Amino acid sequence: MSNRHTISKISPEELRAEVSKEYTEVALDPYKGYHFHTGRDAANRLSYDPSIYAGVPEDNIASFAGTGNPFALGPINPGEIVVDVGSGSGFDALIASTLVGPDGKVIGVDMTQEMLDKAQAGAEAMGATHVEFREGLSENLPLLEEYADVVISNGVLNLTLDKVKTLREWARILKPGGRLYIGDILVAKSIPPEALDDISLWTG
Repeated sequence: MSNRHTISKISPEELRAEVSKEYTEVALDPYKGYHFHTGRDAANRLSYDPSIYAGVPEDNIASFAGTGNPFALGPINPGEIVVDVGSGSGFDALIASTLVGPDGKVIGVDMTQEMLDKAQAGAEAMGATHVEFREGLSENLPLLEEYADVVISNGVLNLTLDKVKTLREWARILKPGGRLYIGDILVAKSIPPEALDDISLWTG
């Protein structure tokens, strides 16, 4: 099998800069309208039960830009440690905080400061002192090995160039027997080489 589909002329630094630029705008101007769905419309399309995010502040809902529903893949239990990779506005991390309860912990990791600020403000508004947001990259997480019971991620793996490296990093922070719940985009056909170098196709 050819691995030609994994090769792109785009550098990791270039891609991160463009992705961060895009999602800074989503954080600051969530109602502008984007080529992907956001907010309550996105949550409804992805079959989130409205009751699961009833306590999440409206600002955090508005800047939600996920591509799947990681909570549909399995349970998150009271007292567990959950890491949300690419936590964005904090929508999924704040939902997870209500599931793990005060005896658990949730850490969201994101590289976009405006999203981190919005997520932290949401946690404070909810009084969720067991939630923390850290700056970091999905392929280089600021966490110890075997730390998390559950890793969730929503629309982030498709934004990375080296998916094998990224998945190995997520596996590194999972405890033995830990669970990985990913909501993301899959492409079921070959991608033309020229499309791999079109950064606009990578950023959303």
